[in-house]
Amino acid sequence: MKNFYNRRNLRTYCSEVFVLIISAFIYSMAFPGFVTSKGFGLIAFFALIPVLAIIRNTSAFATGIYGFLFGVSFYIFFNYWLPGFHKLAILIVTIIKGSEMVLLFLALKAADSFFKKRGYILQALIWVSYAYLAESWFAGYPYGNIGYSLYLFLPLMQIAEITGVWGIIFMLLLPQTFLARYVADTFSGKSESIVSYLKRNRIFTCVYIVLFILWLLFGFVRLGKWRNEEPDRTWRVATVQHNHDSWKGGLSTYRTNFSNLRRLSLEAIRRIPEIVVWSETAFIPSVDWHMNYSYEETDKISSNEKTAALVKEFVDFGEELGLPLLTGNPRGVLKDPTKGPVLEDGDLNRSDYNTVILFDDGKIKQSYAKQHLVPFTEHFPYEKQLPWLYNMLLANDYNWWLAGTEPVVFEAAGVKFSTPICYEDTFGFHSAEFVKNGSEVIVNLTNDRWSGCAEAAIQHAQIATLRSVETRKSMVRSTNSGYTCLILPTGEIKDPVEQFKMTWHIYDVPVYNSERPNTFYVEHPDLFAFISIYISGALLICGALMKIVRRKNK
Repeated sequence: MKNFYNRRNLRTYCSEVFVLIISAFIYSMAFPGFVTSKGFGLIAFFALIPVLAIIRNTSAFATGIYGFLFGVSFYIFFNYWLPGFHKLAILIVTIIKGSEMVLLFLALKAADSFFKKRGYILQALIWVSYAYLAESWFAGYPYGNIGYSLYLFLPLMQIAEITGVWGIIFMLLLPQTFLARYVADTFSGKSESIVSYLKRNRIFTCVYIVLFILWLLFGFVRLGKWRNEEPDRTWRVATVQHNHDSWKGGLSTYRTNFSNLRRLSLEAIRRIPEIVVWSETAFIPSVDWHMNYSYEETDKISSNEKTAALVKEFVDFGEELGLPLLTGNPRGVLKDPTKGPVLEDGDLNRSDYNTVILFDDGKIKQSYAKQHLVPFTEHFPYEKQLPWLYNMLLANDYNWWLAGTEPVVFEAAGVKFSTPICYEDTFGFHSAEFVKNGSEVIVNLTNDRWSGCAEAAIQHAQIATLRSVETRKSMVRSTNSGYTCLILPTGEIKDPVEQFKMTWHIYDVPVYNSERPNTFYVEHPDLFAFISIYISGALLICGALMKIVRRKNK
């Protein structure tokens, strides 16, 4: 075995590639996917050990290549449903994530090289830093974050009220980076038993065991506390799941969808809810636009006049409903404020926000525009820098929204709430900002119907559970096909609606008012991640400098 790893040949590299691909597949099984709809979360405690062992043993040249290979392989297994989003999506995501993991693997290799005794601690911090940075830039994508794999293990999730998902990642990675050293050294020819290895590193072993026990005890205590916590009130919410892909348009489709939404809402109000909630872009024609702008009919805008008639039906229905109606609905604004709604050539002078509106008493009382747009499909800011990519995206039917800027807090029936739209509930700081501004309930409006895959929607809901733990607020998820559910402040998913079914559901939502103290995470969102980044960066720089000094002194 020693000779096998000391003589790096084609067989060595092929073996490592094989292990990486198998590890990527096993790691993907920690999440909901095609193997199981809920995922095997415990896999997250050991799935990365072979990967980290290979990083330790392999050549520096191969490390970056292996990072790309592992990233591409994992996201193919994990995000197998992305072609349903768009044929380019799986290509874009795998290339981006693979490229990110090139840098991750190189940093992990550097930590192992610079710090011979305790580099595994730095490696765990580096993985936390990577997880944060990978979702913080333009193409940030939180799916596949190892911390979310434990969403069904409630005691282990409760620490998120302090550290967010980042503390969970650290606790998952730390034993794996430590044990990976033993596995790597064993395969490189060192003969030491695991018992001897643990004894030799007894301080670290004892410290981690204590940390794990505290992690578990904290989770059980906080879980018990919040399960027994009496809400300040309950809020009766009717969610309507009309089971239609909002991306499929046309006036006849809009009319059919509205007819179904209206029928289901009228059925639901027999149960006397306090508010009716539809999903993201459930009603496509812009209510705000048609209520604010009128124009003479021309050949080019005759279809818009017909759309305006449908909006009038929506307004009439909203008045007759007698309850606040919350729905996703694009907000049209003048693209050029110096001109009217119709340009000289008959085209509309209009741009749109992806918006949630609160409609009550015959008018839009409040609205919220999506702040965090989906990269490549909802916005692309590099038109001038990368015109070829911008034009390719446009040629493949991608369209851009304007980005909102305000974390709006709605109020209806005496309850303050905010509405992260679809993808926004995968980022912890957004929900923290809403709650810090006074939200008492998080209401997520989502469209995951385009995927045609139940597991894609469950992966989304899996991530959303952490938002309730971080903020200790209830979340209602109102989707057009799933995963419609209630998430309690403990992270428990309650009463999920059957996916891909046209139906409605009533939730009695526990409300914890805004006068309660905010969690540490709400007051200091992502602090654990920032600390990890600063420590990792400083130690990597110090390690590199020390290595340069040692070489000069030889």
